[in-house]
Amino acid sequence: MAVSPRLEAYLREKRVQINRTLEQVLPPEAWEPATIHRAMRYSVFAGGKRLRPILAIAAYQIAGGRQDAILVPATAGLELIHCASLIHDDLPCMDDDDYRRGRPTNHKVFGEAMAVLAGDAMIALAFECLLAEDRNDSFPDGALLEAVRVVARAIGTRGLVGGQVMDVSNDPEAGSKKTLEQTCEHKTGALIQASLECGGLLAGGDSRLMKALRLYGKGLGLGFQITDDILNVIGDPRQMGKATHTDQAQDKVTFAGVLGVEAARKEAKRWIDEAKSNLDFLGAAAWPLREIADYVLERRS
Repeated sequence: MAVSPRLEAYLREKRVQINRTLEQVLPPEAWEPATIHRAMRYSVFAGGKRLRPILAIAAYQIAGGRQDAILVPATAGLELIHCASLIHDDLPCMDDDDYRRGRPTNHKVFGEAMAVLAGDAMIALAFECLLAEDRNDSFPDGALLEAVRVVARAIGTRGLVGGQVMDVSNDPEAGSKKTLEQTCEHKTGALIQASLECGGLLAGGDSRLMKALRLYGKGLGLGFQITDDILNVIGDPRQMGKATHTDQAQDKVTFAGVLGVEAARKEAKRWIDEAKSNLDFLGAAAWPLREIADYVLERRS
């Protein structure tokens, strides 16, 4: 399924806004200590889908937000955390990848110590962005702090870090479908779900909408990770900007390995369909999230 013209235009517009915001919040390369700032900018501006901040923006708009106030606290903060997680994920002690987004990984260019520090610095800057002053009283009282709590929880031991622990621990139970789902919900799905929650919270979304966003995020996160597993087996390294078949080489347990590629495709579609079903009551207003879900399922990189 090709990306529809309206989704392509929507994604392009949001990426321009997000990249402009990231350019504003990241320290210039010339600022001392210059090496760390070069390392941070190297990974942030290496490309990428900007999926998580786009999800936050979409949720914000669906919930009634109409200003650009979300760009610094949510979108810059979320993308910085995601980029930091990729830097750390590529390290030799983790997934040990040499390429990311078609370029040598951060530690290959700047060394392992600087890569770790660049990721740490980006997470610190992310929370500075998330806590940016609401100059125009754009958000409901307490919403910004609640959004920060959601993000902190999503990247800690109950989220991204916990999922990474499960991923690298080689637990004997890791081959079960249930354990795989739990790992993916933590490692990939938690930040995706948090991004949607941030958008909804900052626009004052009601309880019904917030529940729908969480359930959509769960399905989208699982669909995204299962598709990633499949692409690691059958994807084109040139399109993906990184090596394929690395999961098998490292003896990692994945949906594609446990279920087989075709069964994994069906599982990914099941989760994506379930994600979209949670938006039915929103009607046409939720079109960006529905089309993003289809894009995640059909992507080639």
